Amino acid sequence: MLVGRIATAQQQPQPAQSPPLEDSKQPAQVVPQRWNLYYQATSIGQYHGTFRSPYSGPFSLQNYTERDVSLTTTLFLSLRAEKNTVVVFDPEIAGGRGFSGVDGLANSSNGELPRVATATPKPYVARLYVTHDFSLGGPTEDSESDANQLAGPRPVNRYTVTAGRFTLTDFFDNNRFSHDPRTQFIGWGVMFNGAWDYPADVRGYTWGMVHELNFRHWSLRYGSAAMPRVANGLRFDRRLLRNRGDVVEGEYRYTAKEHPGTVRVLQYWNHADAGDYGAAIALAKATGARPDVTATRQNGTAKYGFGLNAEQDITADLGVFGRFGWNDGKTESFAFTAIDRLATAGVSAKGTRWHRPLDNVGTEFTSSGISAVHAQYLAAGGYDFLIGDGRLRYGREMIWETYYSARLFPGFFASFDLQHVSNPAYNQDRGPVWIPSLRLHLEGGRH
Repeated sequence: MLVGRIATAQQQPQPAQSPPLEDSKQPAQVVPQRWNLYYQATSIGQYHGTFRSPYSGPFSLQNYTERDVSLTTTLFLSLRAEKNTVVVFDPEIAGGRGFSGVDGLANSSNGELPRVATATPKPYVARLYVTHDFSLGGPTEDSESDANQLAGPRPVNRYTVTAGRFTLTDFFDNNRFSHDPRTQFIGWGVMFNGAWDYPADVRGYTWGMVHELNFRHWSLRYGSAAMPRVANGLRFDRRLLRNRGDVVEGEYRYTAKEHPGTVRVLQYWNHADAGDYGAAIALAKATGARPDVTATRQNGTAKYGFGLNAEQDITADLGVFGRFGWNDGKTESFAFTAIDRLATAGVSAKGTRWHRPLDNVGTEFTSSGISAVHAQYLAAGGYDFLIGDGRLRYGREMIWETYYSARLFPGFFASFDLQHVSNPAYNQDRGPVWIPSLRLHLEGGRH
């Protein structure tokens, strides 16, 4: 069995909200940093008990008590090759298990380690890329030292090219309140837009190129990256002129009553050796067999969708966020998860009011859905690569998630997370399920 997907957190900080500008004739306030090294280690322990389950299939969340633990540790090394060129290298180790082999939930419960076949930690290269800024003139802004980011002056008006190995979620669909399962919400459908079937291997990474045009209040990004050969696979399709994933995102940053906000609009197109749910149903009727979307795979099959992403500070310590996602729902779920429709809304707050400014608390609600033909395929006994109960009484999969993250001492955080799942895998005949989680997170570095 292939090692499972690791949905990684964003490590490429995005432009600040309406940053203060320097006069381009004045010396930079931050000395350009030559290199830095950061690290993180995160472990998440999860539990679920029994629940209503009159039937189940090979891709169902199993109706027995499960206790599973994940572990990841990462080094983030950045090196300045020349003034505006940075090389990033992130080796990573991951191990652990997910519930029922990480099957049975479209909005899976652990974004750190969703799909792993063995508890044995395994090393691999998470990121290896080079990024270069082309200045378009005008003022600069100071970048702070951070994971995969060097301190120093950076042109506000710039064209940036990045090429190599990374996860596209480093650059797209960012959200300050919900984008990092190591410190924020941990559900798949809330850490990223679950309806975006973003190009990635089973670990969540890909090879590709990202272009970004950035100005003070807005940015425009385009990325093109390799798709896996098979759904949720480890190896990539090298026929990039035919099979690849393309994504475009526009971002607008503004201030409302002195409180920053951001709106992002994303559009994607994937081409892969993917199947078609309608064709699988028709083939099953002709042969009398169970529908199998993998039997209808064709080279260059297209899948497309879009997403809307918003965040808004209400006060200095309180913010709200939301996402909306949609894809065509006709083509096989291939790279991320089996979600065709998504709506998410939540609130995040710092612990300043109770004298814990480095603590965070958040609550959100996510409603996921699938297209009519996708539901018909599952109801007829078909399987996706991570859901399929053998039959289906369709209902939207709804998850409420709340977490509290406490800084116990510098660089070490402990979080308690609770998820309530209704209609797991879109099946009204099964559930609900309660999933409590305990997360320990360590971070630090030399800079």
